This record gives sequence, C-alpha cells and structure tokens, in this order.
Amino acid sequence: MKKEKATIHDIARKLNITASTVSRALKDHPRISAETKKAVQKVAAKLNYQPNNIAAALRNGKSNIIGIIVPTADRTFFSSVVRGIEEIANTAKYNVMICQTYDNFDKEVSTVEALLNARVDGIIVSHGKETQNFEHFLKVKERGIPIILFDRSNDELEVSNVVIDDFLGAYKATEHLVQQGCKRIAHFTNARKISIFKERLRGYREALLDNGLKFDESLVVDSNLQLEDGRSSMEQLLKRKDIPDGVFSSSAYGILGAMQVLKEKGFKVPEDVALVGFSNEPFTSFTEPPLSTVDQHPMRMGNAAAEIFLEEMAAKDKKFIPQKIVLKPELIIRQSSLRKKPN
Repeated sequence: MKKEKATIHDIARKLNITASTVSRALKDHPRISAETKKAVQKVAAKLNYQPNNIAAALRNGKSNIIGIIVPTADRTFFSSVVRGIEEIANTAKYNVMICQTYDNFDKEVSTVEALLNARVDGIIVSHGKETQNFEHFLKVKERGIPIILFDRSNDELEVSNVVIDDFLGAYKATEHLVQQGCKRIAHFTNARKISIFKERLRGYREALLDNGLKFDESLVVDSNLQLEDGRSSMEQLLKRKDIPDGVFSSSAYGILGAMQVLKEKGFKVPEDVALVGFSNEPFTSFTEPPLSTVDQHPMRMGNAAAEIFLEEMAAKDKKFIPQKIVLKPELIIRQSSLRKKPN
C-alpha cells in the first residue's frame, strides 16, 4: 500500500504541540524558540515530511515558481536563455520549473495546464513550431498570470515578448556573403509561418536585392534544420547545374550538415562554397574550418524576460502594458565564410 505523506499534524502529535506552532517553526518564525525549531526539524526529517507547496500557494496566492517552457533543453540557445532567467529569478527568490515540448502542440497545451495546476506565478515560453492556435496561452493571460514569450513571438496575443532582430541578423549574414564575392547564395529555412524564420527569410531576400542580386526561390530549401536536414538540403543543392557558392542557414545544425557534405564531396569551404549559420552553438568555433554564425545573445534574452516578469508582478493590480524587447544580433565572422582576406 502507498504510504501516506506526513503532515504538520503528524509532527504536532509526536511533539504534543499545536500544528500552528509546527508551521511557524518550519518557517523559522522568530517567536518560536530555537529548542522547539530543532525538535520540529528533527521529527520532520524522521517522518520525511515534505511541505505541500501547492496548498501553500493556494493560501498565500503565490508559489514563487516561474514556469519555463522550451521546445528542447539540449540546445545551447535554450539552456542559455534558461540560465539567464534563473540568474534574475533566483536573485528575487523565485525558483524555476523547466518543461520541454519537443515542438509538439499537444504536449505544449498539456504543459501549460500542468503549470497552471502547479500554481506557478508566471510562465516564460518559446512556443513550438507546430503552434498555430494560441488559446492555451490566452487562458494564462485571462487568469491574470504573467506570460512572456521569447525567441518565437506572437503579437496577436498582446503579451510581453523578448526577441532578437531576426531580419537584421539574416541581412547581415547574407550581405557578408555578398561582400565575400558570393553570387548564388542559398538559404536553409523552416516553417515560414513562424515569425523568426519568416523574418530571417525576409532579411536574406532584402540583402540580396539591396546588393544587386536576384532572389531565386529555388535556392530556398525548407526543412527542420537539424543536422541530417542540413546534409540532405546540401545534397539537393549539389544536384543543380549552377550550384550555390554561398549558403546562409537559419540554424547552426543545418550549416554543420551542409559543411559535412561539402567536405565529403571534395568541395573546399569557403573557397568553393562559403557558409554562415544562425545561433552561436559552442561547436561552431571548433569545426574545421570554424563556422561563421549569428549570435542571438540568449543570456541577455533570458535576463530581459525575467526582468519583465518581475515588473509585471510588482505592478500587481495596476494595468501592466505589455513590453516588446528587440535585441540586436551579432554576426561572428569565422573562416567558413572568409573568401577574401580582411584589409
């Protein structure tokens, strides 16, 4: 049979004191003697007492927990954002609860429900690639719980969001390839309905046109932007008569896959094909040659999201006006795209 969880009443019976005294002792109340606190803690440990945080949240109207939802935690970008959130949240005595959706819509909906049931004080989220219906986020907003979007935003929700200027990042990356002498630049993208990929495609296109090059839809390859997708996308491009002399990918993993295929087929990087990725994953500086990439400043993004949450909590009953913070991306130029020697 499942063992019943110990309660403060069990501790009180053992010590022949009131439950309220136990409660205050566990909270280190100054009016409770050191001797009583020590006795309570000893019995609590013996009974393996665990406080009911949800019940406490119901009583106090505050759990001091922030729910964080990410598509996956094994990407440096998302783990760095989480670290940035924790850096600010922990200083303000908040803990975080991290959940992964694996870009699955149903998982995202059930995760939001679970966090609401856990009485979190707020939710910071990067929604999945499949997400087109945002009713589950509206439910959070309607309950008066702060919800902040990061990386992947949606202006229709009218909630705070923290993003980078994806258009500018893509524009800089593509313009850099043009400046290196590339004339046929391909682009790896993902679900174009998602704001970040839509903006990166727009930045790529505008950079081409502004620099006197034509936009060729056949050089845009859609995929999930994982390593194998980058490989298959590059293999597809190498079947063309006019193979590209440059590739800008919306992901670091996609551009890594492209480089693997090029090297296997005997092409030189960057002499034959110059490469630039997106998201400064650690491995990009260790490849041969090192990969040029766009840095999204994930720590700063996490810091900003947590700071907005704290501002919204501090506003309490006052009307909080949603904020949009747009961070500037940084193009990190490495050997994979340097066809010309710098002056």
